Amino acid sequence: MQVPLLDLRAQYAPMKEEILATVAEICDSQRFILGDKVEAFEKELAAYCRSGAAIGVSSGSDALLIALMAEGIKPGDEIITSPFTFFATVGAIVRAGAKPVFADIDPVTFNIDPAKIAEKITPKTRAIIPVHLFGQAADMDPIVALAKEHDLFIIEDACQAIGAEYKGKRVGTFAEYGAFSFFPSKNLGCFGDGGAVSCDTEERAKLLKIFRNHGQSKTYIHEYVGGNFRIDALQAAILSIKLRSLDSWSEARQKNAAIYRDLFAASGIGDKVVLPQTASYSVRHIYNQFCVLVKDGKRDALKQHLLDSGVGCAVYYPLSLHLQECFKELGGKPGDYPESEKASGEILALPVFGELSAEQLEYVVSTIAKFYGK
Repeated sequence: MQVPLLDLRAQYAPMKEEILATVAEICDSQRFILGDKVEAFEKELAAYCRSGAAIGVSSGSDALLIALMAEGIKPGDEIITSPFTFFATVGAIVRAGAKPVFADIDPVTFNIDPAKIAEKITPKTRAIIPVHLFGQAADMDPIVALAKEHDLFIIEDACQAIGAEYKGKRVGTFAEYGAFSFFPSKNLGCFGDGGAVSCDTEERAKLLKIFRNHGQSKTYIHEYVGGNFRIDALQAAILSIKLRSLDSWSEARQKNAAIYRDLFAASGIGDKVVLPQTASYSVRHIYNQFCVLVKDGKRDALKQHLLDSGVGCAVYYPLSLHLQECFKELGGKPGDYPESEKASGEILALPVFGELSAEQLEYVVSTIAKFYGK
């Protein structure tokens, strides 16, 4: 049996004709940059996220960068974030000219530990970027309290967590900004690169629109040095169609996660593989990834066994960011962030996308059990 880590073809099939018709409409109009399709999607996205506004941009990476630029981040500023996340989170900080400062993660949720953030705040700290990793919200109440106490702003990196909720409130609405990615593998993915920034005020929304279009509020009149961070009209139109199905797709992922828990409970390998845990405050985990921890140094061997058996899997992330070559000037060394490093050595993502069959889920778990001689 073949079980891919992700297969979007089944998701695409029911909406194929509507998407192709919309693409044809845009091609016929030849209106590819901003315009009505982008404005419509931004309104729909803001309503879905329950945010003040949402601004479509070119990628999740640029969503983080443009928020930093809009706040006037400059060399010498420090931004606190997690060492256990996708590169773009920290890459945006460096691209904005600031210094990333890492705070270790909570070993249960893999999200940044608020207590560790408090230890890293200095007079140079300007902002905090918590990451809602793998589809589960970070612990936002203490993070927001720290930001208020020290007069910092927050950018929620919600690139893997659209629709996730913390104590009943959607991510991307706890702070000044939220960053979202629509990379094809996300729960809401476009047909290429795309992203968005949620924000809390109309003033910030207007500023973001200026920054995404080379810093100009009027044609060829530049108030700021912005960038080309525009989302394509084609991508916005496709996302508008797909957004209507997002909740059902996320619910299917939640259902598959629950099936995994039952299957693993019956497998007899619970002491070998630790399943992802949901924090009490995380009332809506949307499972962009279903990541287990593989104990006893057997992660890489199990990964190869799964691949050899036709089961897609992946390591998110194999090297903590403080140990990456491109950040060596920050002086990070092994042992600095033990929980992040431990997760990097044990974590393994299993298929969880909504279109998986019960037989495929059973095959994944039975293949893992076979690895352990069960």
